[in-house]
Amino acid sequence: MPQVFKIGSYWVYFWSNENDPLEPVHVHIAQGAPTARATKIWITKAGGCYLCHNNSQIPERTLSNLMKVIEARSNEVLQKWQAHFGEMKFYC
Repeated sequence: MPQVFKIGSYWVYFWSNENDPLEPVHVHIAQGAPTARATKIWITKAGGCYLCHNNSQIPERTLSNLMKVIEARSNEVLQKWQAHFGEMKFYC
């Protein structure tokens, strides 16, 4: 479970096993330690964020702020995804 970075008490991370075939580029967000019920955010080809689901029920305002930080750091996310998985495809 590679941690991409932390934003306050929230972890932004990948699961090492992102299915076969590999899912499009995305991150999971959880407060504290990673959990199977984490929120999932797709990273678009243009570096934007698209909410897949908010399973961890992050409050709307907090989630919006987290997504802004992830968008601002999307190049870092993409670089770490490529380094870890060796390939990239995008949801949109």
